Amino acid sequence: MLDEKTDEELMLAYADGDLIAFELLYARHRGALYRFLLRSLRQRADADELFQETWSRLIAARERYRPEAKFSTWLLQIAHNLVIDRFRRQRPQASAEETEAVMRTLDAPESEQPDRVLSDFEQRRRLQLVLEELPDEQRVAFLLRMENGLGLEEIGAITGAGRETVKSRLRYALARIRARFQT
Repeated sequence: MLDEKTDEELMLAYADGDLIAFELLYARHRGALYRFLLRSLRQRADADELFQETWSRLIAARERYRPEAKFSTWLLQIAHNLVIDRFRRQRPQASAEETEAVMRTLDAPESEQPDRVLSDFEQRRRLQLVLEELPDEQRVAFLLRMENGLGLEEIGAITGAGRETVKSRLRYALARIRARFQT
């Protein structure tokens, strides 16, 4: 039965022409892929466009697919590459002043405010706003880790960054998130 097959087995079956295998892969991964794109891009129209483009690229590459990594890692790598291409076309690089400002924020002393309690909705909204402020590389690493449960090596494979770079990006993202929640 196809439902019991791994993602990698389904992708290989799809490469051999099994359309039901594709439908199962799509059903399994559409939600996580769309959330990743929406949180990475912040604009629903952009997420919708890259969601379709990611699946189009997967379809085009089906005959070249090799199960050397997890299917979800391969799919997210396609999406990540499209996100990076979009960022390169739309945004200038961070200036030295912006980088310095981020570093000053991370070096600020931590203060605790135990009396401040936010509702779940407020916390989710604040988290979304903080994620939007993160540099692209940090946001992508954070989302791949927290939303998709990927390890450092898998994130590195998707983003093309080394293990230590991924750790650094996650550390900076978490520090910035913590700092913003303490204010």
